[in-house]
Amino acid sequence: MNSPHTAKWRFKLGIAIICLMLGSWLMVPVAAALDVPGSKIAALTGVLFISNKVLLILVIAVMGKAGFQQLKGSLVGYVSGLVPSMKDEVGPVRHRIGIVMFCLPLISSFLEPYVDAFWPGLRPNLWQAQLLGDVMLIGSFFVLGGNFWEKVHALFVRTARVSDSSAT
Repeated sequence: MNSPHTAKWRFKLGIAIICLMLGSWLMVPVAAALDVPGSKIAALTGVLFISNKVLLILVIAVMGKAGFQQLKGSLVGYVSGLVPSMKDEVGPVRHRIGIVMFCLPLISSFLEPYVDAFWPGLRPNLWQAQLLGDVMLIGSFFVLGGNFWEKVHALFVRTARVSDSSAT
């Protein structure tokens, strides 16, 4: 049986290995910024992908089952606090704002290749603008609330049926 002191350092070592796993991915954009050839960046990505799987197994071995379950429980607890509540009804203004936030990045990414083909150079190729669109799309789920996520989820359930409680 492990003493509480042993469990603490093993847990901290496991967290450090997880930080190493996540931090190692920063080597890819650094390599791209240093003009490393694409084939070497692809090889680096493959090595990182496989090494992260090995490191994850090492984390489980170092932390032990109890430590890994504790980590999972704390992460699930944190993430579940971020999930929009399905009890709260979203007002009409918030719904409209959320729909714009949801549709705008999708429409712009759909039209991007056509704009580039018909008007080359019109659209600025900024990664910041693309990141803004991604953040806006993810943020729209929080603005639209939990009921919207249920609706999106229903798109992927073959047997789902529409039930409008407001229509009487």
